[in-house]
Amino acid sequence: MADDEGTPTVPPRPAPPSDVQEPERPTGAGVLREMLESSWLVSLLAIVAALVLGGVLIAAADPEVQEAATYFFARPTDMLEAIWDAVFGAYSALFQGSVINFGATDLERALRPLTETMTVSVPLILAGLGLGIGFRAGLFNIGAQGQIILGGIFAGFIGFTFSLPPGLHLLLAVLGAALGGALWASIAGVLKARTGAHEVIVTIMLNNIAVYLVAYLLTTTPFQREGSSNPISPPVPSTATFPLLLGEGFRLHLGFVLALLAAAGVWWLMERSTLGFRFRAVGENPHAARTAGMSVPWVTVWVMAIAGALAGLAGSAQVLGTEQVLTAGVAASFGFDAITVALLGRSRPLGTVLAGLLFGALRAGGFAMQARTGTPIDIVLVVQSLIVLFIAAPPLVRSIFRLPTPGGPTRAERHAARRRARGTTTPTTQEAGA
Repeated sequence: MADDEGTPTVPPRPAPPSDVQEPERPTGAGVLREMLESSWLVSLLAIVAALVLGGVLIAAADPEVQEAATYFFARPTDMLEAIWDAVFGAYSALFQGSVINFGATDLERALRPLTETMTVSVPLILAGLGLGIGFRAGLFNIGAQGQIILGGIFAGFIGFTFSLPPGLHLLLAVLGAALGGALWASIAGVLKARTGAHEVIVTIMLNNIAVYLVAYLLTTTPFQREGSSNPISPPVPSTATFPLLLGEGFRLHLGFVLALLAAAGVWWLMERSTLGFRFRAVGENPHAARTAGMSVPWVTVWVMAIAGALAGLAGSAQVLGTEQVLTAGVAASFGFDAITVALLGRSRPLGTVLAGLLFGALRAGGFAMQARTGTPIDIVLVVQSLIVLFIAAPPLVRSIFRLPTPGGPTRAERHAARRRARGTTTPTTQEAGA
């Protein structure tokens, strides 16, 4: 090839192909899928990182550490010892307040912290199971708080209003709780299926409505305790309460067994049933599921209804088991904590049970940690929030602990791609010898 003067010209050298592709901008469903598909190692390291940062805050808030920091350069070991005493003492108190009390004088007191952890974990497990079904179906249902409240309303009303035989009374109250949660969640499901309204916005609004609804009901005659001006219902009679599993010395009730049975049922539903296959198919690719003949709106309504029923059962555990009374704070923060439980457990039943027990331990042991060491209980909330942060950002955990990206290139492959992008290569042995 030559120009007009006959001088040969050299065509421009094409740029070397680059193996580095511009990453696609993640969508909401893509981010949720990335969180659910992260490995168990990432989840475990997220907990470790949260506990480490929590330890830093414990040390920073300890008065002895602050005092030792004033003369750190004179005697640095004093500050290190104060840090160790503060962090070890706080986490030791947290463990003994949630698992086993080594300083107890008898077996009953030694095991009571573990039973408290199991008791507190019941609503977390049940609500987390419901949220996990929604996450795997591609629905970011964050309305468990309101669904727990509605389940508690239905369970409490059936419990303290009717007089029925013991077994039948409890069964109807539990079914009523599931029905209340299912109906409340179905509102968001129907709006999503019929109008395309985003489930996040709808469930947030329903949470607020449920809070004000229960507050109003507790001022009405059917729900307010007779002779009391406080917003509290009549006590639930023994015919409608969950039986205690270990006797009067413990609060652990039959609701824990119900949570384990619900976990087994969710596993069968999602892994062995046709309905669960449709849920997972819609969650993976709703367009492909629609092409295969599945009704995505129908699946949406069913997912929300089942998730709401499980959250309603969490409300029954509070009203019929732990508290045995309906109050405005029946849901506490269980509905929001269950989001973290479901994400930490990767929306799998076994993982959700273990994550529920972990958060139950943090709740049960936080009070003991504050009472024994003076550590603010807000530290527990910070640890929970950090777990949320790390679980929501798996790449952050991988970068902190230098973990490889699943399915991504190795470090050597990345270096080779960078060299090719710069147009240079590493000479081979034969080229070097030549």
